[in-house]
Amino acid sequence: MTLGSGESSVVGITASQVTINWIIKGNCILINPHFAVPRNFRLLEELERGEKGIGDGTVSYGMDDGDDIYMRSWTGTIIGPHNVRASPFIDLDGQIVVQSVHDARIYQLKLFCDKDYPEKPPSVRFHSRINLTCVNHDTGVVEPKKFGLLANWQREYTMEDILTQLKKEMAAPHNRKLVQPPEGTYF
Repeated sequence: MTLGSGESSVVGITASQVTINWIIKGNCILINPHFAVPRNFRLLEELERGEKGIGDGTVSYGMDDGDDIYMRSWTGTIIGPHNVRASPFIDLDGQIVVQSVHDARIYQLKLFCDKDYPEKPPSVRFHSRINLTCVNHDTGVVEPKKFGLLANWQREYTMEDILTQLKKEMAAPHNRKLVQPPEGTYF
C-alpha cells in the first residue's frame, strides 16, 4: 500500500479472537490505544513481575510448571498481615501481647488461568487452611460472589491484585478475629 503525503489508512487484522487495528499515516504506524495485549504476553509480563517480587515482599507468585506453554497453573504466597489487632493475651513472662490471627502465617494458594484469562478471572483456591468469609471452608476455593475483585473482574486486574486484595481481606474487621485452623494444615 502506498500513501501520498498527508494520506492515512486504517488497517485491521483478526487472529485468535484478538483484533489489532492500526493507522498508517505516511511512514508511521499508530497502534490503536484500545489494543488488548494477547493472553500469553500478558502472562509473561505477570511472570516477570512476580519473579521480581511485589511491594514489601509479603505477596509473591509464579508458575507451577515452567514447561507449561499455556501458562495456566500458578502458585501464590501471602504472608499474613501484621498489626491486625486481635484479642490481647498474656505471655509466660506476664507481658500483654497483641497479635494478629494471621501474623507471621504463610498461606499458599493455587491460581488457574484458563484460556479466557484475562477476560475472565482465574480460579483461586487456598492450599493452606484459612478461615475467611470469602473462602469455602471445605475446599479452600475463593468464592467469586463473596470476593469483590473476582465478582467485578476487569481485564486490567492481575494475579498480584488478587493476592494483595486477599491480604487486605484478612485484615478486614469481619475476618480479622475469626478463629483460624492450626498452622500447617491444608485443604
